[in-house]
Amino acid sequence: MPGPKDLDPSSSPRALLGAELRHAREKAGLSQEELGLRLFVSGSFVGQLEAGTRRMQPEYARLLDEVLGTEGFFQRNCRATAKSKYPEHFAEAAEAEAQAVVIKEYTPLLIPGLLQTPAYARAISRAYDPTVPEATVERWVEGRVERSRLLDHPTKPLLWVVLDEAALHRETGGRAVMAEALRHLAALARRRRVILQVLPHSAGAHPAMEGALKLMEFEDAPPLVYFEGVRIGRLEDDPATVAELRFTFELLVASALSQEKSLALIEAVAQDYTHEEHP
Repeated sequence: MPGPKDLDPSSSPRALLGAELRHAREKAGLSQEELGLRLFVSGSFVGQLEAGTRRMQPEYARLLDEVLGTEGFFQRNCRATAKSKYPEHFAEAAEAEAQAVVIKEYTPLLIPGLLQTPAYARAISRAYDPTVPEATVERWVEGRVERSRLLDHPTKPLLWVVLDEAALHRETGGRAVMAEALRHLAALARRRRVILQVLPHSAGAHPAMEGALKLMEFEDAPPLVYFEGVRIGRLEDDPATVAELRFTFELLVASALSQEKSLALIEAVAQDYTHEEHP
């Protein structure tokens, strides 16, 4: 099995902390599993901290300083990783997403963040909390636009999305916004930047009716799954849970329309929104 790749500590605060954590752990003569036992987490969780795919939280920074004798280094420096353009419940998942080489996602009621247009993202953000200042909304939109730049690379990450048909018909931001959002989806699918399938209403009951899921795979860290609810989100690295949700995604793919039929449906609904906006 190949060893962990070298990290570039200058690339981000998380990469710096990850590199220092690996150095301190190896200096202490501990494996990831042994250090995980002392932190009451899994060895794979330690690996994700070292790889920079998970944010170091203050409680783990304190324990690391105690176990590794690093004299407060991690507590002092983990604050730099806490700043984020994303809502708190999603910040860690967004940071992991940026490191992923494969992303597989199912969303039941909205277009996934990576595929959103700015106008659609703005409508979602305002609906998320109508009382927040406009500057906060714009910061959230900026964060989503920044996330979508992952797709500027021609092939990485591999993105596979199953989108519930309900998301196509939930009018978000008005007809013009929806028409633009669906045309954007179609353009990404036509240039083969995303594997996009629609789960039609006719599929009936399916194994993910209770919510969205996102599976992420990495070059040098175990896979993660992200669950999201109303103002809450959770990353999970338990292998059994990840395997179960991977199977769930495969069942969704089996029930979804083909890529060709999905594209035809998306373009047809976009055309309907355009005609309704400009009769």
